[in-house]
Formats: sequence, structure tokens, C-alpha cells
Amino acid sequence: MQVLSGPDWRARADAHAARVDAFLEPHLARRAEQVKHPVHDFLFTYYSHRPAQLRRWHPGYGTALEDAPDYAGLKGYAQVECAHGSSRSGAAHSTVIESYVESQRPLLTQLRTLLTATAGRTPQFGCFGLHEWAMVHRSAEHGTRHDWPLRLGQAGTDEVVESHRIGCSHFDAFRFFTPTARPLNTLQPGRDDRPAFEQPGCLHAGMDLYKHAFRLTPMIPSDLVADCFELARDIRVLDMRAAPYDLADLGFEPVRIETADGKAAYVEAQRGFAERGAPLRARLIAECERLLAVAREPQNS
Repeated sequence: MQVLSGPDWRARADAHAARVDAFLEPHLARRAEQVKHPVHDFLFTYYSHRPAQLRRWHPGYGTALEDAPDYAGLKGYAQVECAHGSSRSGAAHSTVIESYVESQRPLLTQLRTLLTATAGRTPQFGCFGLHEWAMVHRSAEHGTRHDWPLRLGQAGTDEVVESHRIGCSHFDAFRFFTPTARPLNTLQPGRDDRPAFEQPGCLHAGMDLYKHAFRLTPMIPSDLVADCFELARDIRVLDMRAAPYDLADLGFEPVRIETADGKAAYVEAQRGFAERGAPLRARLIAECERLLAVAREPQNS
């Protein structure tokens, strides 16, 4: 087990906090003023990881922290005796314990299966972000998701949905389609069959790398969680720029996916995000496998 000295781990924790504060501080300021943001709030309203949780740094399983009593009471942690490196012989240090990793074996197995299946598929780039449009199809009948005007109006938005092939493979996007849009999707992904549908070109599959990463907290290093967070943050901007809403007042230039040029711009950006997501997905798979080597199958007596 690696042991980090107090000055060493505190410097890493401070660097992590400074990294995410660039995004967290504006969000917390808006929240204090009760100002909603349809783009940037998503990572904290849709996902369950709170700002304070994202801000707290973790070294991951296999590393102990010297002089870190506050960590001892956190989920997955305990104090253990170590005698490595500069540590005092028999000193107690805080670390994620093996029994906690073992308790997470079902989650680790589930995520490895999903991430491996997704990574093994050829990326698809023909969706053009139409999932957001399908969520407001005939919204005069079904209601809208955001209090922002539709860039093409309701009739124009409905025409885009009805004149395009929609092939959304991501259940957590598809489940928000309006009742009239659901039958228009060429795929019918379900809650329990994500490994059969997820593909690495999907923007939401890329954003969900952040969800998978924080669900593995505190067993994986926080730099990987922050990397996935930054990817999700950037993907969300494209997701909403290509959405049917008029967000010009917030400074977002639309990606006009109803046009040939807009489709080309969307696909180019989508390819870039798939390329950024691939190594992060590989790192998450490697972490699941590393941790599953610890979380052994129970032996029958």
C-alpha cells in the first residue's frame, strides 16, 4: 500500500478542489440567487453527485493518507496501521478498506459489463442530437422541459422531428421522449438492456462516464472523476447548442442540425467527444478490473 504524507495529499486535494471550483463556484452562486441555468445546472440536477462530493479529493483504493482523521469516518474508509515510506511504525492512516471494495462487487461487475460492451461497438454519428427535439415533440400537448422558447417555434420543431430518422440508443434520453415521439424512434432501448444498446458515439453515453466514475468513488482516484466531469461539462454544451431551444441570451450559438452544415458541425464535434471519451472509458474499465481482483467471489464453505 502506498502512503501519502500529510503535505503531499493535502497539496493534491487542494489542486483538485481548485480544478473543479472553476465550475462549482458559478453554479453555487446561481443556486444561492435561485437562478436556473438550463445548460450548466444539468450536471448537478440530473446527476446525484453533489458539489461538495465532487470537490472532495480521494486517492483511490490502495493508497493510505497520513494524518487524515477526517477521512476515517467517510464512506468506505477506516484507519489502518501502516509502516511504509516515511510513516511512523504502527501509525494509523486513513484508507479505503478491502471489505468496502468487496461490498461493491455487484456494482463493479455491472459497470464493467456496460462499459466493455459500449467500448466494443463501432461509434454511430447519425443521431444529430434529435433526442432533445423528440423531448418537446408536440409540446403544446405534452408540456415543455425548459422555460426557454423554441428556436423554430412549435410547428417548425415538430416538422424537424417528423422529417428525420430518429435512432436514439440511450435509454435515459429515450425515456424523456414525448408520447408522440416515442414510436418514431427506430430503437426501443429499455432500462435493463443498456449493454445491448449503448454505443460510444452517443453524447449521453459520454456524459454518463461521469456518473460511472462518481459511483465508483472513493475507490478510484479523483483525477479520473474530474476528467470525466470535464468531458460531461463540454458535451452538455454541445447537447444544448444542438437542442431546439433559443439560448442566445445565454451566449450559446445554436448548432442548426436541421441544416446540412449544422449536421456536419454536429458530427465533427460528436467524433471529437467520442475520441476524448474512449481513453476515459478504458481507464474506468481498468479500474473495475483492478477492484474486482480485490472483490473476490464469496467462497462456499
